[in-house]
Amino acid sequence: MIPKILIIDDDQELCDLIKKYGKQANYLVETAHSGPQGLNKTFENDYQLIILDVMLPVIDGFNILSEIRKNNQTPVLMLTAKDTGNDKIKGLSMGADDYLTKPFSMNELMARVGSLIRRYTLLNPQAPTTMQPIKLKGMIIDLESRMVTVNEQPIDLTAKEFDLLYFLASHKNKIFTKKQLYSQVWQEDYNFDDSNIMSFISKLRKKIEPNPAQPIYIQTIRGVGYRMNGEAT
Repeated sequence: MIPKILIIDDDQELCDLIKKYGKQANYLVETAHSGPQGLNKTFENDYQLIILDVMLPVIDGFNILSEIRKNNQTPVLMLTAKDTGNDKIKGLSMGADDYLTKPFSMNELMARVGSLIRRYTLLNPQAPTTMQPIKLKGMIIDLESRMVTVNEQPIDLTAKEFDLLYFLASHKNKIFTKKQLYSQVWQEDYNFDDSNIMSFISKLRKKIEPNPAQPIYIQTIRGVGYRMNGEAT
């Protein structure tokens, strides 16, 4: 299946440029130039990636992201002209999977697009068909369906949140630095500050931990990083 991408951005020239590069990479690329138009497309179609601009007419990108995340876990790459840490943390904490500040090179954009799509699809044609779910105390992580349940209750995770949780659970008791987690899960050189990884961990804990302030699954190893508690079985 050819990956399908939606760009929600009011910059016609930029959309045309991304479409050109996307076509060269064998992606199907659709565009929407306003928030309402983009939302309608997400309701009517299935995409493997959504590229979303923060500064949009009528409805800004953060509100669009909030609406998308109510019933859609497609990876979202946010674009912004503001190079501020607060905007990045806000977008990531709301469910964005990656963040890119304008201006950017098309090569960097397409590298991130490819990484997000690969992680989302998990290269399904090559994936083992007998992969067993990972079971922790009260938690089941099913790679094939990309479903997570805690005490038999389904947990809604973004694509990147699932990837991060699955990676940690696949290496129980092993400690990873923030840099290692980014390199392994995002499969790119580390170019985020530590607060972004911390934001993802915080978001995950709020969704999976009985008490996020006293986590039993994802443990912080002070001064080092994080590990999945292998005793939570």
